[in-house]
Amino acid sequence: MKTFIHLVSVLILSIVLFACSNAHFLKEEDYRNQVTKDFEQKKQALPRGDLFTVLSNPDLSVYEQEALMFLYAYMPIGDVTDYSGDYYLENVRLSGQTRAEMPWGDKVPNELFRHFVLPIRVNNENLDDSRRVFYGELKDRVKHLSMKDAILEVNHWCHEKVVYRPSDARTSSPLASVKTAYGRCGEESTFAVAALRSVGIPARQVYTPRWAHTDDNHAWVEAWADGQWYFIGACEPEPVLNLGWFNAPASRGMLMHTKVFGRYNGPEEIMLETPNYTEINVTENYAPTAKAIVTVTDVSGNPISGARVDFKVYNYAEFYTVATKYTDADGQVSLTAGKGDMLVWASSEGKFGFTKLSFGKQSELALVLDKKEGDIFEVDLDMVPPVENANLPEVTPEQRAENDRRMALEDSIRNSYIATFPTAAQIDSIVSGWKGTKTSSVKKSLCSFLVDARGNYDVLIRFLQEADRQGKLLKAAALLSIINEKDRRDVSYEVLMDHFMYTEDDSNSSYVCALPGPVCMSDPPELKIHEIFKPRISMETLTPYRSFFQSKFSEAEVDTFRNRPQALVEWVNRYVTVDGTHNSQGIPVSPEGVWRSRVADSHSRDIFFVALARSMNIPAYINSMNGSVSYYMTFEDNGYFWNESVDVNFDKAESVETPKGIYRMYDGNKPIANGDDRVKYYSKFTISRIEDGRPILIDCDENNPQLRNIGVLDAGYYLQVTGTRLADGGVLARISSFVLPMQKDDLKLEATKVSYHLRESGEKVAVIGGFNSESLFTPVEEMGQKTTLLDRQSLLQACGRGYFIVGILGPGQEPTNHALHDIAALKSDLEKWNRKMVLLFPDEAQCKKFHPSEFPELPSTVIYGIDTDGICKQIVDNMKLKHKNSLPIFIIADTFNRVVFVSQGYTIGLGEQLMKVIHGL
Repeated sequence: MKTFIHLVSVLILSIVLFACSNAHFLKEEDYRNQVTKDFEQKKQALPRGDLFTVLSNPDLSVYEQEALMFLYAYMPIGDVTDYSGDYYLENVRLSGQTRAEMPWGDKVPNELFRHFVLPIRVNNENLDDSRRVFYGELKDRVKHLSMKDAILEVNHWCHEKVVYRPSDARTSSPLASVKTAYGRCGEESTFAVAALRSVGIPARQVYTPRWAHTDDNHAWVEAWADGQWYFIGACEPEPVLNLGWFNAPASRGMLMHTKVFGRYNGPEEIMLETPNYTEINVTENYAPTAKAIVTVTDVSGNPISGARVDFKVYNYAEFYTVATKYTDADGQVSLTAGKGDMLVWASSEGKFGFTKLSFGKQSELALVLDKKEGDIFEVDLDMVPPVENANLPEVTPEQRAENDRRMALEDSIRNSYIATFPTAAQIDSIVSGWKGTKTSSVKKSLCSFLVDARGNYDVLIRFLQEADRQGKLLKAAALLSIINEKDRRDVSYEVLMDHFMYTEDDSNSSYVCALPGPVCMSDPPELKIHEIFKPRISMETLTPYRSFFQSKFSEAEVDTFRNRPQALVEWVNRYVTVDGTHNSQGIPVSPEGVWRSRVADSHSRDIFFVALARSMNIPAYINSMNGSVSYYMTFEDNGYFWNESVDVNFDKAESVETPKGIYRMYDGNKPIANGDDRVKYYSKFTISRIEDGRPILIDCDENNPQLRNIGVLDAGYYLQVTGTRLADGGVLARISSFVLPMQKDDLKLEATKVSYHLRESGEKVAVIGGFNSESLFTPVEEMGQKTTLLDRQSLLQACGRGYFIVGILGPGQEPTNHALHDIAALKSDLEKWNRKMVLLFPDEAQCKKFHPSEFPELPSTVIYGIDTDGICKQIVDNMKLKHKNSLPIFIIADTFNRVVFVSQGYTIGLGEQLMKVIHGL
């Protein structure tokens, strides 16, 4: 009987697949004609490299032909050049198979399937085989469920694989996230979207580009079921849909959007249409909204057509663009946004103007382009974010208990996988067996790299074993030291061996310079390591480009380029066409992909140039602060050699050194001293260069900011933003401009005076509620599975007389992680205050989930405990907090039972908020 049923199922599936093979993928004739037109334009833009040969396969069905054409018409250039046609054909067939086999396959409208199931790319991740792998794991787990329950179940599966941990902006692929077992919100949501699409459920990644009431951003997932879009927190399963820790902050969002693959004509407001994607506005799904019309005119009152209008929110001490539109013939644009304040900045032909727009209070705004390059101005703005208006679906105690039970089980499944990673002792044993580990510093570095690798440890071990066999372990260690931690988690053996084997060998002293700890005084080894040996150039996916390029040029050509790098600039200019139109998302094209197509956006062209140069042993790099490209030349004078950086300008025949200027910040007439806490980049201020009438942020490393109270920048016209974040999320901001003239004489350094001012609210610390300092809790001596509970004691006993901090944590949750990292950043200040901080877990199970090793820089004044006696409930009730289950919660109180500060849920900069109140006590 089972055999008969199986044969019938196979027959039905065969009939369905045969029907699909003869049906159109693009059902509507008008849309099919549009896709055909867009595809032909893409082919004309990429005439080299035989990039579309898969479409010439005579065995393709009509369905497959149209689905491939749709993908190719709208995918960014790099996806065309860097992945084979067979890869896309496999995904087309897998998605068709899923639609035929899953019970909801025939319920998904064609338009939604086209835009939210078939496409592979979600963000800027490396594409992989996740659709095939995930479908194999998930099919039987969800096929008997309703679509809504399937969404919840997929998210539980995602939690088995991945949890939150912050990382850099390069998005790991879904399979790499599984291998690592964690990722930031952009990676979690990319992973969850891929999982949902793998079982035929329409899904999309939703972003708030930046919050208005606090710094940072967030990404989550929307999934479609039975005619409606629902949201979930990726890898953060809840008992019901439309529930996540971000309900409250999303209700204060100014703008939430998603990028839809291809041309999309859905019901949502279209914010932007590009040749690759359609950006749509989904803010109404989360927050009250209002629409405003902006009219842009010149100083005579004439409307300006085609003006660029940037809508900006204050975030990380800059006014960050969350939406860009261009004015129509009447000089108008419109936007629907949350009911709060944005800065509107309009520009056209070098002229610009800006002002504040309050959505919900202003339905119209007139903006005059009354400024030009060189104008000096100073403007104060009071920015007010939307108020909280969260709508939480009901969850029964039974649903919550069952969800908690499942999450604990999923944690154990994930932890069992993590337990397969080699222990520190096992790693030490492996490393000790290699001939090249002659010094403790080398051994320590290698052990650290292998721990960083997590699920990718086997790749690194294989690479290091081969390097040791060749007697070049130190060179291999140097290579691993100059790729970042995320690279060590997902880099392939082929990439490592390419950069290891095809970079000229150098003395051990150069490689020692790359390892943590040693200080190298000479420039040449530093150049050798960082501007030649280093595989990473920007935020691209690492590829084995050295051997590829070294096979493409003769020795004579390489000698010419080495002796005169400007000749390589000219070669790139001659043979690479710059096309930014077909790479709207700015996803870097691989260096080999640029070679094949000879077409790239400007940033991918820059990466290509640096990859070529490094492959030829020419030191070259992209400046992380301003995106400029440079190479080094070695000069000699009377036997003295030195290296000098030369800026590349692809628009000019010769590269020239960019003129520099020096600035120094002043508070009134007094220069600001080094180390002044008021001068913190991304926290208190930012600087942008105004180019063509709009500001472009000067970027720098958050952990080691190069922009302080005094610095060197390219000569030019600049915008400075300073801001003070208030307790309610509002900001007292100041926007000012300055001109930085060229430094004429290096021997007579004259800094340009730049005014720096942080506005203050003048608010004094006030008592805002009450709290019983004799409330009891249970201290813990050790966290994790070996948690040791001590005798209950009161906060007064633990903290002594005076002020103290109490925090209720949600271990593993993104808001808690952010809060603890923010507190760790203020470690020394909090230790100088020398008062206790009691961090409590809701229960013992939550305590066991917490790993203090993930937050090693927390202040030594921290006491851990379990909230066994209802401290959290007391705070929620006394302070009249809206959401009793929203964690973390922090208060500052004293033993006179007075509360002077409270914070609940997701916030950035908590450490600074705490210190601001503490300084005012």
